[in-house]
Amino acid sequence: MKKPLIITIIVLIIVLILPAARFVGWFLTEKKPMNIVILDKTVHSLERYNHRSLTWVLANSRFVKKEDHKKYLLREDYYGFYPIKPLRTKDYRKNDIRLSDLLEIADNSDMLYYADTYGVFFNDWFKGINKSRRSRQLYGGMMNNENLLLAEMKKRQKLVILEYNTFDFPTNPYERYRVEEQLGIQSTGWTGEYYPSLDSASVPEWLRTVYTKKTNEPWNFKNAGIVLLKGETDVIILEEGKHLTSALPVVVTTEGTAAKYRIASKVTYDGPFGIVDEKNNPVISNFSLETTDEGLNLLNDYFLDNTFPAVIGEVGGRNHIYMCGDFATGKIGPWTACFGSLALLDKFLYKDEETDPHRFFWLYYKPLLAGILNDYYETIDK
Repeated sequence: MKKPLIITIIVLIIVLILPAARFVGWFLTEKKPMNIVILDKTVHSLERYNHRSLTWVLANSRFVKKEDHKKYLLREDYYGFYPIKPLRTKDYRKNDIRLSDLLEIADNSDMLYYADTYGVFFNDWFKGINKSRRSRQLYGGMMNNENLLLAEMKKRQKLVILEYNTFDFPTNPYERYRVEEQLGIQSTGWTGEYYPSLDSASVPEWLRTVYTKKTNEPWNFKNAGIVLLKGETDVIILEEGKHLTSALPVVVTTEGTAAKYRIASKVTYDGPFGIVDEKNNPVISNFSLETTDEGLNLLNDYFLDNTFPAVIGEVGGRNHIYMCGDFATGKIGPWTACFGSLALLDKFLYKDEETDPHRFFWLYYKPLLAGILNDYYETIDK
């Protein structure tokens, strides 16, 4: 047999037989019935990016709904904002947690996951012209009923997982205080986001306006960097080469915890995040900003540090987790969840480079969330 033919056969085996075998293995894996309340108010398109990674992990790990043993559907099985087809009409509906259903939901659910409560604003939805300030809110923020459901779930000692942005802008101060009290943590009010470029074309106009009003200085940033914002008054710009040796935040986990959940001990993260005081809660992972001395001094001027929590909480006892970043957001294809473990294809899933955004999902979020859910599943009534 000629060598080119052998190579062709091997490639066909890899391309056709391996995925088929992975699908069969996934299909035959025992399903794990668990009723999960998902909330996502920040849905700007039919793709539902802000809870896509969550539903992928649920499907991949075989978590299904108890009533019919069917998987959680990305476009249907959540509370929050629902765009209506065709998207060009800009019609939408809201699927809210109603007060009359609250106790029934708490009784019949095993856990809740608040993926994003930030919401949808006028300029996000209608693509308005005025970009110099944050536009009018159409929908969003943590509300009373969601806080009440959180309380009822905690009373029943069920697992609750919340993500950034649960209690920062646009949630009102009272609702934020209630979440903080229930979780035993405290928001500093500071939020941050990595920008591959800080030039004027890459940063929202309203944010540049906040900076120039606050500092009376022009916006002269060009390199990659991190923008830290508190309300609409305080802003810190950390630019790579001056304040940062590397602009990408790093999620750092101790070796013991990394081994327990089979996650990377260090992985870069390129999404938005909030700076939270963990108080008496244990910390699973920390964010680390790679600051220069000048950058650290700038943070210290605002009573901030270059290390702060990324994931707070534990499963068992307190049964609550707060993820301080927008971790459930992703663009992974839902259909790929049906191929079970993709460890053999790692080299094709992400690049072995710190700047590859896909590494965070595969090396951190997916194994961490699957580990937390599998541990918790063993404790619930089947």
